[in-house]
Amino acid sequence: MFTGIVEELGELVAIEGDADDGRLTVRGPKVAEDAVHGASIAVDGVCLTVTAVDGDTFTVDVMRETFDRSTLAKLTIGDAVNLERAVRASDRLGGHIVQGHVDGVGTVVSRTPGSRWEVVRIAAPAALLRYVAEKGSIAVDGVSLTVSGLGAGWFEVSLIPTTLELTTLGRRQPGDGVNLEVDVVAKYVERLLTTGDSTTGENTTGVGA
Repeated sequence: MFTGIVEELGELVAIEGDADDGRLTVRGPKVAEDAVHGASIAVDGVCLTVTAVDGDTFTVDVMRETFDRSTLAKLTIGDAVNLERAVRASDRLGGHIVQGHVDGVGTVVSRTPGSRWEVVRIAAPAALLRYVAEKGSIAVDGVSLTVSGLGAGWFEVSLIPTTLELTTLGRRQPGDGVNLEVDVVAKYVERLLTTGDSTTGENTTGVGA
């Protein structure tokens, strides 16, 4: 589990394999310093398992499902990526509960600068927007953000100077894809209200299917 508080900007230094069986090597001195085989690190919001560590770099395997549901397939060597280690039980939950299970890809529509911040509008699939609420939480490229606006086919987030400077969101331009993970609580609530009693197959809530 993660909190959506990016620890550092890493750099993709190697790509091996193909869309069915890929392997990425990322330079990230801070997150690599205590990484071990089997550790979880979120790369642009995607939870990946460390398979090797070499100095300030770590390597992860990526399967087709991950490539199909995220922007990782479009990364090229030298690209910056947001990095976050899995949260410890004793850590502060600075953002919100983020699983690192990307639900889909959104597209940056526009950026509107303020005096010290920017409002970024992101188009998202209707299947994901149903879980998005104004003033609710959403993870964009692994960054925990508060939804500041919501409309037909889009939502907006307001980025403070720290987010603009220390994450990839400061670099994303209109047309760029971003990984989206909606609030898992909303998905579980919907499932409980629509599937009924999982042991009998009967709907006991009086709502939904």
